[in-house]
Amino acid sequence: MEIIKRPSPNFDDRKRPIDMLLLHYTGMPTGEEAMARLCDAQAKVSAHYTVEEDGRIFAHVAEDARAWHAGVSCWKGEGDVNSRAIGIEIVNPGHEFGYRNFPAVQIESVIALSKDILSRHSIHPAHVLGHSDVAPGRKEDPGELFPWRHLAENGIGLWASAQESGANLIGEHSPVEAVRELQELLASFGYCIDVDGQYGEATRKVVTAFQRHFNPGDIGTADEGFGDGQMITVLKQLNEMS
Repeated sequence: MEIIKRPSPNFDDRKRPIDMLLLHYTGMPTGEEAMARLCDAQAKVSAHYTVEEDGRIFAHVAEDARAWHAGVSCWKGEGDVNSRAIGIEIVNPGHEFGYRNFPAVQIESVIALSKDILSRHSIHPAHVLGHSDVAPGRKEDPGELFPWRHLAENGIGLWASAQESGANLIGEHSPVEAVRELQELLASFGYCIDVDGQYGEATRKVVTAFQRHFNPGDIGTADEGFGDGQMITVLKQLNEMS
């Protein structure tokens, strides 16, 4: 695996041990524009690696340093995700500039790089996450087209599945107890969410982030909520594995 060095000046010291691998899409028209920004001192953003659509891998920040890729974010009740995460930017225009499928050669490089990182750091599969998982109110990446299941089948991250049950939907008009159970399961897995029994905007965004990662077929449905039989089952499985 060849890694091309393209250093960024945007980093500082970590404040805690590495225990997370965080995946992003670049969300800019081209990979070159994205890397120029990641290496621009004025931009004050960076990542440890970028993977181009043709599979080339670029290194920007040493893994033992804190890159600036997660922004305002949270997991398991803790902020400063940058201090605990290694960040990989994956070139894709994103939802703003023409979101599209990730080429197979690019994903194979992501898998190879991720395996290399995981071989050197104690990162639990439940801590292989997307930017939208740790910042559901702000971010959508790497998005519903990212092949999380394929990565999990290659030993990177978690995947759980359940058949559609036809159960009632959990939404803004659902009983408090049903919403609270959903929130508790999301919080137990790691999402930063208030457990208040209210299906408001914040809960909706966390649910959408969860679906982008673990159930992308439901993204964009017209319903306010989601089939609880399926989502609750998947969440319980994930919590057992985490």
